Amino acid sequence: MAIYKIGLALTFAAGLSACGDNVGEQALGGGAIGAGAAAITGGSLLTGAAIGAGANVAACQTEIVDCK
Repeated sequence: MAIYKIGLALTFAAGLSACGDNVGEQALGGGAIGAGAAAITGGSLLTGAAIGAGANVAACQTEIVDCK
């Protein structure tokens, strides 16, 4: 069951990757996705939001993700 939840969370996050136009929007989008993934998997919402925000900002600022 845990594998199913992790897969669902990853699919959800990949489908909603949110770059935004500035760092604030990037952090907000990533935080929302991270909190959603944590809610699905039963993790800490605050931790999920923090990890999601940081990861999304890093991905967008380093252009790992094509945000155009």
